[in-house]
Amino acid sequence: MPHDLIIRDGTVFDGTGAPGARADVAIDGDRVTAIGNLAEATATREINAAGLTVTPGFVDLHTHLDAQISWDPHMTSSSWHGVTTALIGNCGVTFAPVTGAGRSTLAEMMESVEDIPREAILGELPWDWETYPEYLDSVQRMRPALNVVGLVGHCAVRTLVMGERALSDEVPTPHELAHMAAIAEESIAGGAVGYSTSRLLGHVVPDGRKVPGTFSSIDEYLAIADGMNRGGGGIFQAVLDFDTKAEHEFQLLRAMAERAGDVVFSGGVGSDFDAAPRVVDGFDRFLESVRAEAGRITSIAQTRPGGMLMGLHQVPPVAGAAWRRVMQLPTITDRLAALRDLSTRAELVAEGRARGLWYDPNHVYPMGTDAFPDYGCDDPVSVATLAARAGVHPIEIIIDDLLASEGNAFFNVWFYNRNPDALGDYLGLDGVCPGLGDAGAHAGQICDADAPTHYLSYWSRDRGSVGLADAIHRLTAKPGAVLGLIDRGTLRVGSFADINVFDLGALQTEYPRYVNDFPSGKGRLCVGARGYAATLVNGEVVTENGVNTSARPGRVVREFSRG
Repeated sequence: MPHDLIIRDGTVFDGTGAPGARADVAIDGDRVTAIGNLAEATATREINAAGLTVTPGFVDLHTHLDAQISWDPHMTSSSWHGVTTALIGNCGVTFAPVTGAGRSTLAEMMESVEDIPREAILGELPWDWETYPEYLDSVQRMRPALNVVGLVGHCAVRTLVMGERALSDEVPTPHELAHMAAIAEESIAGGAVGYSTSRLLGHVVPDGRKVPGTFSSIDEYLAIADGMNRGGGGIFQAVLDFDTKAEHEFQLLRAMAERAGDVVFSGGVGSDFDAAPRVVDGFDRFLESVRAEAGRITSIAQTRPGGMLMGLHQVPPVAGAAWRRVMQLPTITDRLAALRDLSTRAELVAEGRARGLWYDPNHVYPMGTDAFPDYGCDDPVSVATLAARAGVHPIEIIIDDLLASEGNAFFNVWFYNRNPDALGDYLGLDGVCPGLGDAGAHAGQICDADAPTHYLSYWSRDRGSVGLADAIHRLTAKPGAVLGLIDRGTLRVGSFADINVFDLGALQTEYPRYVNDFPSGKGRLCVGARGYAATLVNGEVVTENGVNTSARPGRVVREFSRG
């Protein structure tokens, strides 16, 4: 009998960190059935992988595709970058549990925190659930192209239990705390991989108050951990306030690693260039200590400096009336015409000189006007430096680039990870996985869903900071183990056929594009890739040469191997 599919003559990396070896890979149904020399075997379909790299599919530990799946089941841009399993429900913002009017509250919260339009959320999601397990059932009915793993969010749980009081720093009553723990237990038992929370002061609801959970006590989280344990055990995911109460946040992480056993948090090297090496050393000591003394803990980190993309689409360079009038024009063509008008340009330059850019131009970096972006990780030159060299104001550098690119140029605003060398050291720590691309979130402000492609092409191939086998391990088996995936994350006989086939030499992230494809007509950033020959999910090809097929074989994964 012929196999369903054979990937022939590629260099196969199994995801464990072992070196690659030339081999064929046979697939039948949703599983890998043979790896080796299959010259005598036949298949209904073959993929010629000669000269290409064959790996397990990538596991993305930080996405906000929760809503997008309903109107974009292909889960772009993630599906263009080799992701085959995506973790949703991060940062405490989820759409379940919920009842009645709470739907609007959760939609508004998601819009405020993650820049996903409220009207699209309310209008396109079926809202045919109340509990989190029922929400996972609904996601499966949406037939996603990729596998989905879900976290239940603290914001939704606290709001359901405490109502308006959830937005305060008020301590829940013993009855309320028991109810929250029971919801965590129900969610884990019904297929959630864990529980998420946000403590970032920048995460607010529309009226400016901090999201539910921002000020929750360690005792509140420990009670939730007990509920998770009763449900079978799960991971605790957090984004934390390291800026104003770092010591407390480290105590929380240690306590949850000890009580829950598995912790995932967002980290990085911060905004202080000189302090970044010390930050790396401090995180390394902390991770080693917690792992040795408490429980499993993993940090995820962005693969490059960033924070927001400035341009002519959604985030203008100056916060002022003249620039606001330009951004209110309906099309990029109209906005370009305004920039080309000498009197309007003079007004925009004058406002830029008077008010300055909305962010320090020493930390704003042009991404170029070529087909591929320059993220400036090597020898970065800010718009402030370019302006000083030219004897002009930074706003003039920006306007010139916008005109040269027909309005499509972007400028990367470096909020985070301003020391790229230290970031490379952080990504190399044993307790760190690359990622934190926030796919689906901050939709018109930034798009780092290409993190796997950037990590492989820049840190491994171009810079040589990480060997290819180790880089693949950090994108596949390592994050797979964090989630407790069963038969996913490695490429072996018997594993699910989540597979990437790519040309490492051609691998490249494309320039971000702004598209107005939300159901509400609002826009988002997306980013394509070069170099991927094929991505398979559960044995079916979901992208071919960078283009989505019609296949939507993804599954909501609900069973995990807990450490």
